[in-house]
Amino acid sequence: MSQLQYNEIREKKIIIYDGEPCEVVDSHVARTQQRKPQNQVKLKSLISGKTIAATFHVSDTADEADIEKKEIKFLYHNRGEYWFCNPENPRDRFKFDSSLIGEAGKFFKENSPATALVWDDDGEEKTIKVTLPIKIEFKVKEAPPAVRGDTSKSGTKIITLENGTTLSAPMFIEEGDVIRVNTETGEYVERV
Repeated sequence: MSQLQYNEIREKKIIIYDGEPCEVVDSHVARTQQRKPQNQVKLKSLISGKTIAATFHVSDTADEADIEKKEIKFLYHNRGEYWFCNPENPRDRFKFDSSLIGEAGKFFKENSPATALVWDDDGEEKTIKVTLPIKIEFKVKEAPPAVRGDTSKSGTKIITLENGTTLSAPMFIEEGDVIRVNTETGEYVERV
């Protein structure tokens, strides 16, 4: 387990805080007059999902969480359960609750890859987060026809993807198109 100095506690790092692995969402090293600099950090617990504000001073360190990334494959979703398998051994199947999957759930596509973040908590492995590739391609299942002269929507419309998720896309997107979606922001990126 490596120790991070106060100014190394940056976005995307995962540290142990109050005994839980927390992802650093935001960090800001500020130097106030006559005071030593401090790092004001916003953390998100990967266990409870709570957002925590914390301040690290020059003398503080944080333990970087012992996290391993494992490639997994999404199979299907059923009643709040997301089923996956080991890509090298499809018989090795396991499920995660929708609370672990969170908002990303709407961008899961059958038989598509994902990454499980596995935390080694003193020898006990716990999957704490499942992440998707940042950009995924989807086929457009439904797209309302573009209405000429309708400027109130500033050139976007709501479309439905092959997995049933809806999102806002430009007027020119049609049913059957394949588009790229940013799974972190939930936004349309481009037509493929």
